[in-house]
Amino acid sequence: MRTMMVLALLVAGAGATAQVPTSGAAADALAPFDGEWRGPATLTMPGGTTRTLIQTERVGPALGGDVRLIEGHSYNPDGSEGGFNALAVISAGADGAYEFRSYAKGRAGTFPLKVTPGGFEWAMPAGPDAVVRYTAAVTGGRWHEEGWYERGGKRLARVFDMTLNRVGDSAWPAGRAVAPK
Repeated sequence: MRTMMVLALLVAGAGATAQVPTSGAAADALAPFDGEWRGPATLTMPGGTTRTLIQTERVGPALGGDVRLIEGHSYNPDGSEGGFNALAVISAGADGAYEFRSYAKGRAGTFPLKVTPGGFEWAMPAGPDAVVRYTAAVTGGRWHEEGWYERGGKRLARVFDMTLNRVGDSAWPAGRAVAPK
């Protein structure tokens, strides 16, 4: 009986999955981000102190192009671990709307993502009536991304800035992390 129930659930799930259109064509808009990237990043902490890191990113398609994976990893200037490692999954739904699912430091969140000319934009909550809005673009082999703290719809402070150079293709998702040097 148990085997029949499991089989029925699998068949029902397969039928539902087959009816959902894939987002591979939509995700192609983010193909310029594919590869391995490295460069400086500056974080501005509450109180105004800054921290400079070596930021690496690796990006590539998965599930036949239905999703795009991004792994970010930071290093201190001396090459030691920088304390930041995150994974994001970008996908587009049947309605064409993009979703940015982020995992970092034991937390996860799902946020709307807007594809822009040459890049993307997304925001995450940062307190009452506040967000940190990230904008990213690739131009000429460079990935530039900024994060701005906004409250009440007003841009108040840049809290993140990185400029990465493309260092090569990525074997993502099967390859190893990008080294600091």
